[in-house]
Amino acid sequence: MKQSLQLRTSQHLALTPQLQQSIRLLQLSTLELHQELEQLLTDNPLLERLDDPLDRSLRLLSDGAISQQAPVGDAPPEGPPNAQEAPAADADNYDGPAADTESTSSDADVDWSDAGRSKAPDDEDARPQLEASHCTLREHLMEQMRVTVLEMRDRALVELIIDALDENGYLEESLDEIHARLPEELEVDLDELRTALSLLQSFDPMGVGARNASECLALQIKRLPGIPMVTRRMALAIVENHLTWFAQRDFNKLKKALLCDDEDLREAQTVIRQCNPHPGSAFASDVSDYVVPDVIVKKARNGWQVSLNNDVMPRLRVNAMYANLLKQGKGEGAMGAQLQEAKWLIKNMRQRFDTILRVAQAIVERQKNFFSHGAVAMRPLVLREIADTLGLHESTISRVTTQKYMLTPHGMFELKYFFGSHVATEAGGEASSTAIRALIVQLTGAEDPKNPLSDSKIADMLGEQGMVIARRTVAKYREALKIPPVSLRKSL
Repeated sequence: MKQSLQLRTSQHLALTPQLQQSIRLLQLSTLELHQELEQLLTDNPLLERLDDPLDRSLRLLSDGAISQQAPVGDAPPEGPPNAQEAPAADADNYDGPAADTESTSSDADVDWSDAGRSKAPDDEDARPQLEASHCTLREHLMEQMRVTVLEMRDRALVELIIDALDENGYLEESLDEIHARLPEELEVDLDELRTALSLLQSFDPMGVGARNASECLALQIKRLPGIPMVTRRMALAIVENHLTWFAQRDFNKLKKALLCDDEDLREAQTVIRQCNPHPGSAFASDVSDYVVPDVIVKKARNGWQVSLNNDVMPRLRVNAMYANLLKQGKGEGAMGAQLQEAKWLIKNMRQRFDTILRVAQAIVERQKNFFSHGAVAMRPLVLREIADTLGLHESTISRVTTQKYMLTPHGMFELKYFFGSHVATEAGGEASSTAIRALIVQLTGAEDPKNPLSDSKIADMLGEQGMVIARRTVAKYREALKIPPVSLRKSL
């Protein structure tokens, strides 16, 4: 095979670094965006934030006195305060859409007259308000053990069992396993471990130290006050011998096994529901994750108004001192590249929030019925419809609607929530799958607990309203909504 050289001309799409950064910023969530921004601020000295929470903090001099002036880099020039923020519309600054309303605020407006004034000891804010430390389940049990158990050997055995508890308060290991891993020279008898476990099970919270759900519920039922003996005995019989039937709500088998009527079984069910199957969950240190909205929708005179959330929008600008050095030709080549990167970031940040606002406005325009009447009025909507309206690519709409949230009068929703498939109607129209889910919630919420609606019955009721939907589709939507099946929704 003969080798040769050939010249060809062709066209291909190349993503510039600026375009790559724009795409990456667009698909980031609010939390990821601020993490990315903090890294960029650390790497690029020419980039700075105007909304830094430490900008207005008190600063101490070398002798310990409080500084009465703003930092050197942030010192406002002479003249009216508005003169400092005048270049906000320049490409080197991004103050967000609220820059006009916030531009009159500067360090020169801050009253420092009371900064160094001492406060009386009786003032409530004279001392820092510290958050109380979180008490764990182990600490709670150890505190009870110290005032209950006097013998050191018994304390050691109870503490050994406490260390074997999981986060829900259950004893994961059996007493035989705990006894097997103890050194023989301690001469610990298995009966001593049983006594220590019984002592632990008398502690608060009720049900701690149980080895399974049946024992946990039984421990709590035995200690509940004000329960008639007959009802208490029946509740204990259910959790100890027929807990599976009770969980499956097979009341006919329960009444036959316990030889009772509906009234007695209903009273025992009320007692069992007072118990907590996870007694240690109250001491869990799980921190809730809060979602911050990117856009806010409010009712206005002329319709629904969409605005960006200023609290999640960083205000950026190019450092004036470094920029002046570069203009005077005193900077190095590396600083010139960093200046260009800072300008790119400011431009891409502005473009990111402008795109989010445009997409949100287009969604609200098409889902007006949702904001007026709720989820039952949601209309079918696909990404391509918004993309064609705004002249953007469908992948861009997908990036914008991922992990971006909208605060509405009906609650907080991800932008993807407003997109859904369609279901045909008898009239030839289309109904949104989101609206059908909302109708299923309404139907199951208003059903008779003694005779709940089956999936086939729900499909028939939706068909009466003109929505052609199969039973398996109703079952799929019901499972997605985490609604139990008809057998588990039935009550006495």
